[in-house]
Amino acid sequence: MCGIVAYTGSNEAYPILIKGLKRLEYRGYDSAGVALSQGNKIGLYKCRGRVADLDLFCSDKDIKACAGIAHTRWATHGEPNTQNAHPHLSEDGKIALIHNGIVENYLVLKKELMSRGYKFQSNTDTEVLVHLIQDIFVKEQVPLEEAVRIALGGVVGTYALAILSADNPGQIILAKKGSPLLIGIGDNEYYVGSDGAPIVEYTKKVVYLEDGDVAVVAPQKKLVIRNINDNAKKRPYWQKLEMNLEQLEKDGFEHYMLKEIFEQPKAIRDSMRGRLNVQKDVVSLGGIIEYETKMMNARRFIIVACGTSYHAGLVAEYLFENIARIPVEVEYASEFRYRNPLIYEDDVIIAISQSGETADTIAAVELAKRKGATVIGICNVVGSTLARATNAGSYTHAGPEIGVASTKAFTAQVTVLTLMALSIARKKGTLALSEYHQIIGCLEDIPEKVNEILQLDDIIKDISTHFVNKRNAIYLGRGVNYPVALEGALKLKEISYIHAEGYPSAEMKHGPIALIDEEMPVIVLATEQETYEKTVSNIQEVIARKGRIISIVTKGDTLVKEMSNYCIEIPATTELLTPLISCIPLQLLAYHVAVLRGCNVDKPRNLAKSVSVE
Repeated sequence: MCGIVAYTGSNEAYPILIKGLKRLEYRGYDSAGVALSQGNKIGLYKCRGRVADLDLFCSDKDIKACAGIAHTRWATHGEPNTQNAHPHLSEDGKIALIHNGIVENYLVLKKELMSRGYKFQSNTDTEVLVHLIQDIFVKEQVPLEEAVRIALGGVVGTYALAILSADNPGQIILAKKGSPLLIGIGDNEYYVGSDGAPIVEYTKKVVYLEDGDVAVVAPQKKLVIRNINDNAKKRPYWQKLEMNLEQLEKDGFEHYMLKEIFEQPKAIRDSMRGRLNVQKDVVSLGGIIEYETKMMNARRFIIVACGTSYHAGLVAEYLFENIARIPVEVEYASEFRYRNPLIYEDDVIIAISQSGETADTIAAVELAKRKGATVIGICNVVGSTLARATNAGSYTHAGPEIGVASTKAFTAQVTVLTLMALSIARKKGTLALSEYHQIIGCLEDIPEKVNEILQLDDIIKDISTHFVNKRNAIYLGRGVNYPVALEGALKLKEISYIHAEGYPSAEMKHGPIALIDEEMPVIVLATEQETYEKTVSNIQEVIARKGRIISIVTKGDTLVKEMSNYCIEIPATTELLTPLISCIPLQLLAYHVAVLRGCNVDKPRNLAKSVSVE
């Protein structure tokens, strides 16, 4: 959720911090702030609103400093205002702290601290931490990093912390549990970020902090990492940051979301590269080779995910059951982790997360591991918590996704899941050779078919003008297109704030049909598939009630096209691969409706990109 940036070195800190916040603003944009190490005092500047508002606020302030911490907030505890914005200061003004995560026992800690005379300036859970650290630092007379370690021993919840002290100018203390934090190593300087976006411009050498780490960085000094529980010193392990600065730019597009929609042919191709070789008749995912036998012999697959990744999991259910003949259950990670699920040692859990930091998904993985199940991860971010927590897995290669509403991550996830299903099915012998050849041939053609649909952008934009003022919408799909209907509805409500729901087409008669009138747009996925005729019947039922039909059909279809008010034709492909192309017009439709409504497409209200808290 929230975004953390920090810097210490010989350069001016503020320009690095503010640029980093702008690159992390997709993680939260309710308020923002910076704390700067200025001699023996801390300069604190924060305000409600976007990072641009903070930059304007600081334009006439003394912001000279060579070390600082910065934060862009997605509100959990306390409304978005200047008071609740981070950083938070200790009562003596000598310690500043920023936090991503949730302190679950903050009320107990707050009551205890108030009984000791501490006064709180905000309604956040975070302010508890800075007062608790100050209390231990003063009473125990220990180094600040030791006070941090002791304080966190009594904290229940998740956190990524960066702490600045007036007594140690240039020193920054970091801690991690459950929320992402990485350190970039420069030339006698250090960069810190919630992810690689604010760091990549300066260094590719990074250390990913692990849960239970407390780290200290300072110019001209070696990075020191210790364990919260036993204070044992750890040897830092650095990796190369797999990200390019060019990937973080809009590249001429009006919004990141539109850029990412148009990047999907490349993202799909990159996710297949090295894994699909049509000439050699090979589908192979190196990340799961060691566990393929276990996957082939699994009692069942349980897919856990949230949001768009959950919809990708629903598509995978059709794939694995249809061609690999393995039973699949798809669960919201947020429900799975709390309902005491039955998990067996011969189950395989597949956890899907774009960021690899989704709190509920990580918790579901930990639960499954405790039960002895094999856990396979699918994520987009190298070095993420999910990548480190699972037994094995596969990266999607979508590249950084900045737009809050996920687009290319969805198609990249479905691509990798398709490859996984094909690989297992081929080895199990559950898929006829002729069908196997047909699917991998069609899969190779998908990027070009997506390109073909993207050429319809102007047509889809024109269609969107007819629905910009609607208040509701229904999305219908059958079979493998049902998850696409769910995903299309999610995109529309995420960025345009129009209420939309996705349903299996046949379920319309069991309630939603009562909502249909001449004001209700009904988006129907009516591509060529086994249930095509039944979908036609569903369309007739909508027409009989004067609903407005927007259909997604296979190119050359005349029957549904004539029945529709508006029609978008997409190229033909084998039925199981349809989601990879049928989702594209729905993404574009949502985008254009949102733009016409004047919505902030990349930063929709109340949402953040990486949901690293419950």
